[in-house]
Amino acid sequence: MEVFKTALRSLMSNRTRSLLTMLGIIIGVGAVITMVAIGRGAAQQVESALAGFGSNMIIVMPAPPNSTGARGAAGSGESLTLDDSNALASETFSVARTAPEVNASAQIIYGNSNWNTSVTGTTPDILQVRNWEIAAGAMFTEQDVRSGAKVCVIGQTVATELFGYSDPIDATIRIKSIPFQVVGMTTKKGANSWGQDQDDFILVPVTTAQRRLVRAGTRVDTVRRINVQAKDRDSMTTAEQEITSLLRQRHRLTEGVENDFQVRNLTEVQESMASTANVMSMLLGAVASISLLVGGIGIMNIMLVSVSERTREIGIRMAVGARPSNVRVQFLTEAVVLSLLGGAIGIGIGIGLSKAVTAMFSWQTVISMQSIVLAAGFSGFVGVLFGFWPAWKASNLDPIDALRTE
Repeated sequence: MEVFKTALRSLMSNRTRSLLTMLGIIIGVGAVITMVAIGRGAAQQVESALAGFGSNMIIVMPAPPNSTGARGAAGSGESLTLDDSNALASETFSVARTAPEVNASAQIIYGNSNWNTSVTGTTPDILQVRNWEIAAGAMFTEQDVRSGAKVCVIGQTVATELFGYSDPIDATIRIKSIPFQVVGMTTKKGANSWGQDQDDFILVPVTTAQRRLVRAGTRVDTVRRINVQAKDRDSMTTAEQEITSLLRQRHRLTEGVENDFQVRNLTEVQESMASTANVMSMLLGAVASISLLVGGIGIMNIMLVSVSERTREIGIRMAVGARPSNVRVQFLTEAVVLSLLGGAIGIGIGIGLSKAVTAMFSWQTVISMQSIVLAAGFSGFVGVLFGFWPAWKASNLDPIDALRTE
């Protein structure tokens, strides 16, 4: 403890020089914490955005036509059907549930209010597949899907635009001039990381959308995509294989004929994007840590100057019985104290900068205890690493020559 008190007294005797010496460490630690926080925030935004699509999600979409406008599989067509969605849910082992989608953009009217939004024809399973919840009323039923009922569930943005603060449940709205009864309203999700409003939509039974709202093409039973939820994350690969095999069989695709559909594993996309963001976070932290090395070199230079200035003091200490190891520990302690003090100030600055970035630029930042501990530990390591040479040099001075120094 006495060693640390002596080191602090020595450093406080020249406060300006000590502060300037710590500057490199302060900047380095602050930069590391800020850069890692920005990188982790980006990774978390990616994960949150993709989580909005649902967990264990696989998207099945029709393949685009080739240059001639026709595909090689006879009788399969270019679009997926509602029967394909039902088959994937009932004839595969790794699929928990499916939710087909038919999409359209429409003008919605209620009384004197109107709003343009997206209308999605789907099934009740969309709630589980996309992790949505009902805030008021209820989801339409499978019976509504089978009968093609004119009922709908609205997002909160649509509810606000059409009804204000009034209760929308059981109200009748018009979608493309067709009356629909509002049976439910979803919970608020807000905007995603790309700024897209996740509450601006209307859900209707898929059969109703096919027959009354979407009339593109000659086939009424086609769907734009099928959302597939695997039973768990470990089943994703097996589910992809089962989906591909079953759809090829249903579409009568012979060997050598390319698929007329595309299967996209959103979990793999999420992991890939999150991994990329984490790599960027580590790279940003690595670049920022260069400042720590520069700060360490500054500590070494100043400590060497300090040894030169205090040569007579070192000689006196050795003359009264101090051993070389005592001198070495003393100067090494001063270097470590400088580094740790700079690290502590840098941690405060790094946390402050991270919060400032969030406030000024609306970037999500995540300050992790791991990065703080790492930065503090590294700053201490820098103090030991770059303080050793000056301490070793001081401990090897000849006491007689040191006492002769003016």
